[in-house]
Amino acid sequence: MLSHKSILITGGTGSFGKAFVQTVLQRYPDIRRLVVFSRDELKQFEMAQAFPDTQYPAIRYFIGDVRDGERLRRAMEGIEVVIHAAALKQVPAAEYNPFECIKTNVLGAQNVIEACLDTDVRRVVALSTDKAAAPINLYGATKLCSDKLFTAANNIKGNRDLHFSVVRYGNVMGSRGSVIPFFLERRKTGVLPITDPAMTRFNISLQEGVDMVLWVLENALGGEIFVPKIPSYRVVDVARAIGPECELSVVGIRPGEKIHEEMITGSDSFNTVDLGRYFAILPSAGNHSVEQYCALTGGLPVAPGYAYDSGSNPDFLSVEQLRQLIADQVLTTN
Repeated sequence: MLSHKSILITGGTGSFGKAFVQTVLQRYPDIRRLVVFSRDELKQFEMAQAFPDTQYPAIRYFIGDVRDGERLRRAMEGIEVVIHAAALKQVPAAEYNPFECIKTNVLGAQNVIEACLDTDVRRVVALSTDKAAAPINLYGATKLCSDKLFTAANNIKGNRDLHFSVVRYGNVMGSRGSVIPFFLERRKTGVLPITDPAMTRFNISLQEGVDMVLWVLENALGGEIFVPKIPSYRVVDVARAIGPECELSVVGIRPGEKIHEEMITGSDSFNTVDLGRYFAILPSAGNHSVEQYCALTGGLPVAPGYAYDSGSNPDFLSVEQLRQLIADQVLTTN
């Protein structure tokens, strides 16, 4: 799929971006060009030490912000594949600075879409979040808007061979600002703060996220929101895995937090197809009905009213599984 192709990734210096770049360079050594597009020159400098252009001649580092449509169009000249990973993601910061979040996550998404329409891009995958399903905070609401923009972009592509799709998944294990590095830091105090004893979250590794995006690039028909089948964990079990001797202090949930995260709501079920490893939520005004999509992909419609959330998920990680995953995927990379 990516051999001899030119790719651009927005937010390319983030956790996902670095893992995506590393995977692509390993699996597709004959890639023509790989553009890392982000606004932080220090992170680009640091990333260039790990992936120097002398060793990887296909790689390019572009300073730019998705708020700047002209810069995006310039960066996308000759690009065939776009991965949109740039976003403002911190829930409290978004609540305090709402329009800044809107400018990046909503207006920036539309800038990416328009730049793709104005150039020769053929495949686009935008990264979303479980917080976009029935959102209760501004970050989730902006990502839901972004999802709608990307899926609807398929309606205005004309005769272009251009597909827009979205990937929605849960918390990336060990990502910056998430609960695992926070607990690892706080365990030396002997007390781990728990928001709510019942709280659960989905879990996915960085590599699983990268592999899913690559699968979507290969298989998407356009307009889908893809959701992976992944395990859940209880936040108290994460605390027990990291600090078994620590006291657990219940501090209450933060504004904008859910007890359980959702990825497919009951209202989504009427347009959702089970593809085996993944679900696909189809747009209500898309090019394919559920029946047509199932015939094309071999998928099966989910039951009416089906919902997929971290609390009712049948697949939960145990304390021992969490401890092993943290040792393998978090501690070894820090």
